[in-house]
Amino acid sequence: MAYKITFKNSVQRDLKQIDKADARLILEKIESELLEKADQLPVLKGKFKGLRKYRIGQYRIIFTLLQDTILILRISHRKDACR
Repeated sequence: MAYKITFKNSVQRDLKQIDKADARLILEKIESELLEKADQLPVLKGKFKGLRKYRIGQYRIIFTLLQDTILILRISHRKDACR
């Protein structure tokens, strides 16, 4: 299925806290790999039930699927991703 990507406004703040080279790599991977396998990635449990995660190195992308859209909710270091 062809998805389009949208970002929550707070993701811009998340990216500012990440090294520029890492942020560029994350955005490239989102554009290429996440589009292809978004519906195959693990679903979170507990209070984040229904959200999905995607791992890029030490960073986690928390997102949800809304019909034909991938809504990126958070990009953060793995130690802070689900807090």
